[in-house]
Amino acid sequence: MPAAPSPRRGAASPDARRPGADPWKVDLRELGRRAGSMRDWEKTVPASERWGIEMIGVPQGAPVELHLRLESVMEGVLVTGEVDAPVTGQCARCLEPVEDTLHLDVQELFAYEGSTTEATSEEDEVRRIDGERLDLAPLVRDAVVLALPLSPTCTPDCSGLCVDCGLRLDDLPADHTHEVLDPRWAGLADRFTPSKEN
Repeated sequence: MPAAPSPRRGAASPDARRPGADPWKVDLRELGRRAGSMRDWEKTVPASERWGIEMIGVPQGAPVELHLRLESVMEGVLVTGEVDAPVTGQCARCLEPVEDTLHLDVQELFAYEGSTTEATSEEDEVRRIDGERLDLAPLVRDAVVLALPLSPTCTPDCSGLCVDCGLRLDDLPADHTHEVLDPRWAGLADRFTPSKEN
């Protein structure tokens, strides 16, 4: 049986060959610092933690699809592309489970250490490159959280829950009502209710 051919040099990225490497971090050595150099980065990566707000978010470990282009510019690396992230949560009106997929456009400049952009920007105004590696997780997390609805709904016209019985109104007949009795008359109502005994 012939031996399997050895992989070509440079066929896999350093990230893929390094066991235990953070899948959200991109090694920039293959891109280089020459302005105009570009690299497409398409990958499905598990969410490193839950990204979201109280009622909806991307679950930890959910597969996040990245379709990105990394471009070397004078001040750093420009990241542009699309992100598809599955979200789960609860409807704010009827509390039914909600599942959807966010389709996001992202664009962000990651500045080189010592660049003019880094030197003239506040700490939280610009993302920075750590040595030869670029961490995409904070970029995607921030884009996801900002895109999430504060009050997610299972359908745009969800009617919510009945205030009297707590059942979902969309599952009940259109003429669903409850007899509301004024508590001041409750004693008299009991007195004048016809007895079921003959």
